[in-house]
Amino acid sequence: MGCREYRVSEDASLRLAFSCDTLTFDTIFTMSGTATAQVMVYNPNKAAVMIDRVWMEDGSAFQVNVDGEPQLSRLTSLQVNGGDSLFVFVRVMMPATATDTPVYISDKLHFHLTNNATQSVVMEAYGQDVIRIGRKGCGRTEKTGPFTFTGKKPYLVFDTLIVSGTLTILPGATIYMHSGACIYALGNVKAQGTLAQPILIRGDRLDELFEHVPYLYAGGSWNGIYLQAGQKQSYTFEYVDILSGNVGLYCMNTSANRPTLQMNGCRIHNHTLYGLVLVNTDALVTNTEISNCGSYCVYCSGGKHDFIHTTVASYFGATDVRIQSAAKEETAAVYIDNLSKSESTTTSFANSVITGYRSNQLVVATPFEQYYPGLFIGNYLKTDTLLMPGAHDNAYWQASDTIPVFRNDYFKYKEYIYYDFRLDSLSPAIGIGDSIQTLPYPEAQELLKTDRNGISREGLKPDAGCYQHRL
Repeated sequence: MGCREYRVSEDASLRLAFSCDTLTFDTIFTMSGTATAQVMVYNPNKAAVMIDRVWMEDGSAFQVNVDGEPQLSRLTSLQVNGGDSLFVFVRVMMPATATDTPVYISDKLHFHLTNNATQSVVMEAYGQDVIRIGRKGCGRTEKTGPFTFTGKKPYLVFDTLIVSGTLTILPGATIYMHSGACIYALGNVKAQGTLAQPILIRGDRLDELFEHVPYLYAGGSWNGIYLQAGQKQSYTFEYVDILSGNVGLYCMNTSANRPTLQMNGCRIHNHTLYGLVLVNTDALVTNTEISNCGSYCVYCSGGKHDFIHTTVASYFGATDVRIQSAAKEETAAVYIDNLSKSESTTTSFANSVITGYRSNQLVVATPFEQYYPGLFIGNYLKTDTLLMPGAHDNAYWQASDTIPVFRNDYFKYKEYIYYDFRLDSLSPAIGIGDSIQTLPYPEAQELLKTDRNGISREGLKPDAGCYQHRL
């Protein structure tokens, strides 16, 4: 403290120091403000320096506040004593671009010292035009007829979107969901992405919760997708990623005619409650990952459900950073409820993986297990041995097992390691599946020739799960 000088020096060699030389914002939505970022300006010298001018080179999109002063033109004699610092706060408000693809913008914040030195901080961001549905605080937006999400420009859904006609989502569509937003589909759904152009549905926060941790890694950033049948609807989901909400896909049906769901190549990941809920709904799910949910990843009650080459992995909260509540200790990854007296449940798994970091990941709640009609063939299961006639050729986890199932089942934020549910090179799920041709699902034969990433299974002893291991 005694070495600090308050006398302004005109030494031409003195310079300021900055916490970063380039301030980069993640992709931002045009016409929407960003969270506030911070840059620290330090005087590392013993002597004081005087800043006689601060200005933005362009000043059209980046909003800057220096030590509480938003009008940079007023900063004409700003003294920074030796060892002291300044706070610079920055937000971005980008105008509409009238283009479908992100647009790069940059600017420079200049500091001119009385010793005739000029130093700068670069600011950069990508701005993305979006199609807005609803407005903050409006509550609900109703589409009384058919409605289509195209793949040209992203969408931003603010509140509750209710579609009474057919909901169509085209390949390459991206749908950003604001906090609390959800989609209710009352009619048919055709969400048909492709391997090359998948459909993405996720929260609208593109920035970081804190360093190395994007908001996308924290579940619960939006509500969910609800399919509410009033008659015999059909739902098709192909190559759709549904990420980090409260609920992934919730199929509700109270009518006598059960709707049908066909899902292939999808990923439902990181939801604070449920991944896939099937209530009085018939379903065929293939090549799909359903992972990391705070409660059940899969819940089935009423209907016929066939899961083939599906990976169900329950590692919600397996991380060294607390970004969300831990999963309920006794909640299984898959819960099959066959206790209803009015609607029977027949759920089958073939060539699939059901596992997680808790002890029992598969529960079949049925009055008499030895009479349960579901099939369990060629799976890797972390559960007690199934004592039912349709369960055979399965591999079961043992407490002594030390070989990992997946490439990574843990999130280590400082090491930039995130969950990866492709199979480890020594995984016990490799090569345990039944031949595709022998499985009793002729309607799925064509879909099962390749895995979720397009890797061929033909001519091989297939692996369990949605990912075929590639040597």
